[in-house]
Amino acid sequence: MNKRWFIFIGLLVLAAGCGGGPGTPSPVFMPVVTAPTVVATPSPPPTPVPTPTPTATMPPSPTPTATMPPSPTPTATMPPTPTAAPADVIAFEMKGAFAFFWEQANTDPQSPGYGLVRDRYPGSPGIASIASVGFALTAYPIGVEKGYVTREQAAERVRGTLDTLLRLEREHGFFYHFLDMKTGRRAWNSEVSSIDTSILLMGVLTAGDYFGGDIQARAEQIYREVEWPWFLDPSRQMFYMAYWPERGFESYWDFYAEQLMLYVLAAGSPTHPVDEQPYYRFRRRVSRYGDGEPFIHSWFGSLFTYQFSHAWLDFRGTVDREGVDWFTNSVRAARAHYDYAVAMQHKFKTLGPLAWGLSACDGPNGYEGTYGAPPSGYDNKAHKVDDTVPPYAAIASILFLPDQALQAMDNYYRIPKLRSRYGFRDAYNLSRNWYATDVIGIDKGIALLMLANAENDLVYRITMNNPHIRRGLERLSIVPRR
Repeated sequence: MNKRWFIFIGLLVLAAGCGGGPGTPSPVFMPVVTAPTVVATPSPPPTPVPTPTPTATMPPSPTPTATMPPSPTPTATMPPTPTAAPADVIAFEMKGAFAFFWEQANTDPQSPGYGLVRDRYPGSPGIASIASVGFALTAYPIGVEKGYVTREQAAERVRGTLDTLLRLEREHGFFYHFLDMKTGRRAWNSEVSSIDTSILLMGVLTAGDYFGGDIQARAEQIYREVEWPWFLDPSRQMFYMAYWPERGFESYWDFYAEQLMLYVLAAGSPTHPVDEQPYYRFRRRVSRYGDGEPFIHSWFGSLFTYQFSHAWLDFRGTVDREGVDWFTNSVRAARAHYDYAVAMQHKFKTLGPLAWGLSACDGPNGYEGTYGAPPSGYDNKAHKVDDTVPPYAAIASILFLPDQALQAMDNYYRIPKLRSRYGFRDAYNLSRNWYATDVIGIDKGIALLMLANAENDLVYRITMNNPHIRRGLERLSIVPRR
């Protein structure tokens, strides 16, 4: 969701989605999983624009024309009936999300962009986001454990992807946000992104630890080459959000959002570490919604900001030296979103106890990074509400509010226009009679990873044993509660 950025907190706002017009590249054959087919009547997708990893944006520029190489079309099955049991609805979303990462990747072994994954589908053909690749690298171990693909197939994909990453243009180890999927080159004059690089690295380390051997060696090299102090303003002890070769660094991580993983990765680095100061320097503003419990909130109140780092970092039962429990913080934030939706059900057609969670996503007027719920900003006016609800927001809250998340999933599944080959579409708005035509990589990714953790801690069992992550948490004094 920082996703996929969309807006710097300093109010640099970009239009989002992915440019380049609709396209339908042939999906890659997936030998084990059979993803569900679309049941809604297709309609022409809107002109796409880049999908920010929610929190900053990029200037418009010409759209590259790279496309995926042709490949055999997999055999698909119809999705389960609308009366499916909760486990079947979860399976529908997990298989669909995995299929996105498996099929919408560059699988041409002769291509410089092998393994890069689309930012969104069907919009923006030929454009990959580095955050989408990070979620994909975590999705592949899930696919193996779920039986969607074999370990050998996934290992081959990961190995080739890491080789591509090692060849890509970087700045002091940090990656550009958007890439031409065929060439691997920077797309749209996009920024070098600290949060998107962090999301990528979480996937790199996850895949490395899961597969081991030469794959782990590649993962280690990528991580060790990141020079974290370079992206830090030493005078403020804050990380920048973005760097453009044309104009330098811009905007700071000066407020709570999805960036907790950034501090852990930087503190855990064996080669270019940064100490705990930036982690304790950003603003931790505490507020509440209604009579709910107080929590540290993000600027726009977008629900993804309380989820992304939790996809890999298990904060349950931990506190930092200031007594902050980030897991409980996200539980309270999710509850605030749920309570807000319930309170708004008589004002809007979509929002309610079965459709909740406001977060960065596609909307009737394009990608909108300011969707959120109170508290937000300094006066609860920073967020935007227009009745657009993204299914991923409630789904990715399944660790925080499991019953409410499952009820929302059941409701979404009963809406045929929300179901697609790749699980639920990005968002919908009943007040405008609008349904998204795209799925977005970072939104599919957070839903898949959180569902896997809710099922059996699958991702956590890999990442929380990584020595760099453990060292990073320790250096930040995020330790088990005593």
